[in-house]
Amino acid sequence: MVLAQNTIDEGLRDACGTSPSRLCEWVFEWSDSEGFATALDIIINKPLRILLILLFAFVLTRVVRRVVQRFGERLAHDRSRDAVAALRQKRTGRLLLDAPDSRGESRVNTLVDVLQSVSAVAIWTIAFLLVLGEFNVSLAPLLAGAGIVGIALGFGAQTIVADFLSGLFMLIEDQFGVGDVINTGDATGTVEKVSLRTTTLRDVNGTVWHIPNSAIRRIANKSQLWSRAVLDIEVAYDTDLRRAAGIIQRVADDLWADTEFDTGDIIDPPEVWGVEDLGADGIKIRLVVRTDPAEQWVVARELRLRIKEAFDEAGIEFPFPQRTVWVRQEPPDEGPDPVVDMADPRPPRPTEDLVDNP
Repeated sequence: MVLAQNTIDEGLRDACGTSPSRLCEWVFEWSDSEGFATALDIIINKPLRILLILLFAFVLTRVVRRVVQRFGERLAHDRSRDAVAALRQKRTGRLLLDAPDSRGESRVNTLVDVLQSVSAVAIWTIAFLLVLGEFNVSLAPLLAGAGIVGIALGFGAQTIVADFLSGLFMLIEDQFGVGDVINTGDATGTVEKVSLRTTTLRDVNGTVWHIPNSAIRRIANKSQLWSRAVLDIEVAYDTDLRRAAGIIQRVADDLWADTEFDTGDIIDPPEVWGVEDLGADGIKIRLVVRTDPAEQWVVARELRLRIKEAFDEAGIEFPFPQRTVWVRQEPPDEGPDPVVDMADPRPPRPTEDLVDNP
């Protein structure tokens, strides 16, 4: 009996291997045929396991995509958005409404796409290795080769890896986005595109700058959440400063309440901070106005125009470069008698001598 059991075990091992599946074992016991059990195991069992691996990878990919999408939605509605909403308040004659946050949407969409792509590649790579294992392919050489290739790429593509990591953290931390006006040190302009490797800017002259993310050491964002227009209005020294400051404040308040001026939105009452500088040619009075992001330049241009018109009506002149010149006059030198010929210093002869003695 022991001999028969050993024979069955050897036959099962020959038909189904050292780790037989339940299907192969059941078919072998039912048919007592090694070939039939092996054929059914190859035709049914292995494809079924491969199908289950692929199905699990597909389901896991969908779940991860959904989780990443929810993560992106939470990023889009973080506290920074609440801070923007708090700045948008009712003002005289107009209610500031929330505009579509295209910058935030672009940032979230880019980040979500990257995370979904990375997770999908990781899941399907593992699934591919498991499928190879079903065909009894040794994974050790593949993993060793992949490790060597990874090390070689790591040394040869350090800059690219640094670009990707920098771009990922820029997106997560929301340092800037499409539509922002930033200063990277080398270039200043409006962000047109943000990817994991590069940031694309267009400056005021229309020049497009492609900057690797790892090369951006510092960022000055001029249009995040809110901006501020700062104007130093210079008046002459003989101007009544309190009167001039009052006119500036009135002009700014009129613009703040102007419902027809909708090019740039002012989100806080304008403030005249007072005398900013006593310059060589005039006195500077500072006016500050908080505006919507990237609207400070439009508001500043309109304020300069209206202040100039108001000063003209009030008779207030803008200073022009003035210099006080001291002229030093020296007394004239005592020279020779102008009648005396410098070539012949002798005194002229009498006229009668000239007639009598030619």
